[in-house]
Amino acid sequence: MSSRWRERSSDPADDAVPHGMRIGAAFTWRLLVIAAALAGIGFLAHLLSEIVIPFLIGIIVAALLVPLSDLLQRHRWPKWLAILVALLIGIAVVVGLLLLVTERVVTALPTLEKQIGALGNSLNSLLATHPFGLTPEKINGYISDLILWLQHNASRVALRAANAGKRLVGVLEGIFIIIFVILFAMIDGAQIWAWTTRLFPRRARARIDFAGRAGWHTLKEFARIQIFVAALDAVAIGFGAWMIGVPLATPIAAVVFFGALVPIIGSIVAGAAAVIIALLFNGWTNALIMFGIVLLVNQIEGNVLHPLITGGAVKVHPLGIVLGVMAGAAIGGIAGAFFAVPIIATANTMIHAAASHASGTTVGAPPANGNGKASP
Repeated sequence: MSSRWRERSSDPADDAVPHGMRIGAAFTWRLLVIAAALAGIGFLAHLLSEIVIPFLIGIIVAALLVPLSDLLQRHRWPKWLAILVALLIGIAVVVGLLLLVTERVVTALPTLEKQIGALGNSLNSLLATHPFGLTPEKINGYISDLILWLQHNASRVALRAANAGKRLVGVLEGIFIIIFVILFAMIDGAQIWAWTTRLFPRRARARIDFAGRAGWHTLKEFARIQIFVAALDAVAIGFGAWMIGVPLATPIAAVVFFGALVPIIGSIVAGAAAVIIALLFNGWTNALIMFGIVLLVNQIEGNVLHPLITGGAVKVHPLGIVLGVMAGAAIGGIAGAFFAVPIIATANTMIHAAASHASGTTVGAPPANGNGKASP
């Protein structure tokens, strides 16, 4: 390689540059181009977040429902009926979980009112002692100051309320986008992907198609595995909370389930909420027990469940997961943390699939469906 470089270079100044520095410079400008491209994509995603976030949610939900629809179709169900049943099952799971949480909260309200009253008295006693020194007179004074502030800043409060109304409209628009993305992904996913590949040069279409199908297979596997692991975390921590008498065990399990959808980091944060509830309502002893349960569940998840269940489906090292989630949270908040790992896992598979397609191998290729063709 160095002899070829010397043949091409006739400038003595080029010959004076060490070969290692040339290689470093070549890597550097390519890395800068990649970083600039990623920054541009992130900037556009931030500008169009009201569209991008619902779109990505719809894609991930579709990755969960498409396998069920495909399974029903392989058992000779009509396509429209398979899609409808898969959608109804998904909606039933979400609605059922929300109804269960609501029912448990309503049932526990009388007990919670007594516990909250006792907790309030304890907090008042604590705040009245050193070093806080918040007597009832001082608290009433702070409340009066707050009321005066609200009166003087009523216009700002009203503006923020109006902005909250706009956000509610944005949430409703996002729900419609999610529904349409799921529907079209289930109905015409293969045709949409075929149209997308035709946007690229003809020589690159086969490689892009192969990489995209491999990435879709990885996304489906990731979504399935993460839902399963989140359910196990929720059951284990919720059961532990119920065993030691922590109130709202079912809502705690629901919070853990949704939190665990963010790998590793989410289950830790959700578990911390369970520990705080145990501390507030049951004291230090049960809080320490709850902390031990959360720690044990997270260790089993990170060291047993993910390596055992994931296998070779999602080839992302735990360190990459943690760094990806933290970087996503720093860039995009909760949404960034949620989407970081599926994006990293899918991109990793697509890059390896594109490289393997160039060499003629089939590493990371998606399995064939019942018709003998690669799954869309």
